[in-house]
Amino acid sequence: MTTDIATTQAPSSVQLIDFDDAQIVPGIVNDTYFLIVSGMKPYQNMKVTLLPRTYIRQPEYWEVEVAGAVYGIPLPVMTPYHEFLPLEGSRGTKGILVIGKSTTCKLEFPVAN
Repeated sequence: MTTDIATTQAPSSVQLIDFDDAQIVPGIVNDTYFLIVSGMKPYQNMKVTLLPRTYIRQPEYWEVEVAGAVYGIPLPVMTPYHEFLPLEGSRGTKGILVIGKSTTCKLEFPVAN
């Protein structure tokens, strides 16, 4: 039996989740940046991860998904989360597009003074 991977559903234990705030902040070393995303996760034991997409060529806005994974029995308690991602190898020419379950946010890199 063969399965077409394009038509299979993603595992229900991993899903996109919403976020309340996303920002790009400069690091202490020149030309380094971090993406910081925060919000409320629906399960206390959910692990939130920022997942950059893979590209062959550098896009204008690099897409980063906000994903949550539940391990074990889900504990349905709204809990705040704060995650960060170093943007060393995941930088668009203009910025980052953060993708959540029901919202997206286009962020530009800060302009140097």
